[in-house]
Amino acid sequence: MMQSGGPLLVCAVIADPVAQSLSPAMHNAAFRHCRLPFVYVAWRVVSEKLAAAVAGIAALGVRGVNVTLPHKEAVVPLLHLVDERARVIGAVNTIVNDNGVLRGYNTDPDGFVAGLLEHGIEVRDQRVLLLGAGGAAKAAAYALANLGARLTILNRTPSHAYALAERTRRLCTHSIETQKLTNEHLASFLPHCDIVVNATSIGMWPKTDISPVPCHLLRRNLVVYDLVYRPRATRLLTEAQAVGADVIAGVTMLVEQGTLAFTMWTGAEAPRAVMRAAVEQQLVVAHEE
Repeated sequence: MMQSGGPLLVCAVIADPVAQSLSPAMHNAAFRHCRLPFVYVAWRVVSEKLAAAVAGIAALGVRGVNVTLPHKEAVVPLLHLVDERARVIGAVNTIVNDNGVLRGYNTDPDGFVAGLLEHGIEVRDQRVLLLGAGGAAKAAAYALANLGARLTILNRTPSHAYALAERTRRLCTHSIETQKLTNEHLASFLPHCDIVVNATSIGMWPKTDISPVPCHLLRRNLVVYDLVYRPRATRLLTEAQAVGADVIAGVTMLVEQGTLAFTMWTGAEAPRAVMRAAVEQQLVVAHEE
C-alpha cells in the first residue's frame, strides 16, 4: 500500500452539473483512512469541452476519473482503451490513467446489483420497468439482462429506448419492449410490473419536488429502485414507501461502484464502511441545509 508523502495524486469526477456529487467526500474519506497521497476533486465539464478535458487528464497525469451525467456515453470514443464490458454497455463511468494511456471501465452494473442484493431482491423472470436510456440506464439494462429479467424500457426519447433495447437483446433470454416515457404508458405498464427502476435524473437535487412516476400508480408489493442518490429519499421513494412498496435508494450503488474505482486507482482494498459513512453524513448535512 502506498504511504503518505511524495507527490500528491489527483482523482476527480467530471459532470455537468457537478455540485450535487458526493464522490469527493466519499473518496477523500477513504484516502485519509488508508493514508494514501491522493486527493479527489469535482470538475464541471460542459459537453463542448469534454474532448479537451479528457486530453487534459492524460496531459496532467490525473490518476483516475469518475464520469457521470451527461458524459458517460460521449467519453467512450475519446479514450485509448475501453474494457469489453464498458464497450458492450456503451458507457464508461471510471477512467484509469496508466502513464498517459486512458483506460475506460464501467463499475455501475456491480453497484446496481449490490443494491438488489442488499434488499434480497431476485430479478430472474421478474417484470422490470426501466425508466431512462442514458449511461446509468445502460448499466442497469446490462445487469438486468444478465440476471434474466423481463425488461421494458421507457424513455422520453423513444428512439434512445429502442437503441438500448437493440444493444441489450443479445444478452437477454426474453424480448424487450420499448415505449416513450409518458404517464399514459406508465399507467399501461406499471400494473403488470414487479420492479420499476428510475435511471433518469428526474428528482435529483436541486429539483427534488418532482417524480418520474405519478403517485397513484404506485402500489404495495412493487419494488421501486431509484438510482438518484441525492436526496437519499427522493419524492419517488417517499411516495412509494407511503403506499407500502419496497424501496431501494441509490446510495448503495454509488458506494459500491466507488469501491471498485478506488481499488483500480490505488491498488488498495477500499474501506467500504468508511465510504458509506461519509456519503450518509453528507446526505444528512444536505437534508438539514
